[in-house]
This record gives sequence, C-alpha cells and structure tokens, in this order.
Amino acid sequence: MNVQVHAKDITLHSNTRAHIESAIESFKKYSLDITSVNVHVGAEKKGVSIEFDIHIAHAKPVVISQTDDNLDAAIDIAIDRATKALRRLHDKLISHTNASVKDLETLDS
Repeated sequence: MNVQVHAKDITLHSNTRAHIESAIESFKKYSLDITSVNVHVGAEKKGVSIEFDIHIAHAKPVVISQTDDNLDAAIDIAIDRATKALRRLHDKLISHTNASVKDLETLDS
C-alpha cells in the first residue's frame, strides 16, 4: 500500500503525521485491497481542510473531505468518516447474497 501525506501552507508535526499513518494502518483490518492512500492537508481561510483519497482495487475510490477550525478535530472526524465508509464497503462485499448459477444445487428427481 502506497501512503502519501501532503501538507500545503501548514506544518505537520511528527506526532500528527504518525497519528494519520497509524489510522491508515488500521484501515487494513477491513481486508480490502487498498492500493494507495493520499492525504492532503491544507490551510483554508477559516480553518484547516483534510482530504483522504483511498484507492481500492476493483472498486471506486473513497474520497473523504473535512474542514474544521482545529487541525486535530478535522483529522479525527475525517478518520471516523473514512472508517465508516470502508466498513460499509466491506460489509457490502461480504454479505452480497447473489450466487452464481454454478453454485446452485441440482434437484434429484
């Protein structure tokens, strides 16, 4: 999994960067084939914006954007939203009830 953290017009301290990277590592528990994660952190006129761009093989990318006055609050809310989206995608893939014709049993008469 390729992880990139970009900061524009703001400085990220090592503990903030480590918090983001540990959250990205926790995304692995959903057993999705995550190919890359791009995180963009930038300063806005009124606060800070953070965007998670999560690319998953054989699925559409998950993009989470969050803006807040506080950097830590924006990061935590974005991580919660990304976790929720990945959990829902995982549940959708696991509980998909459509079976193929090959899996159906034949009735013996």
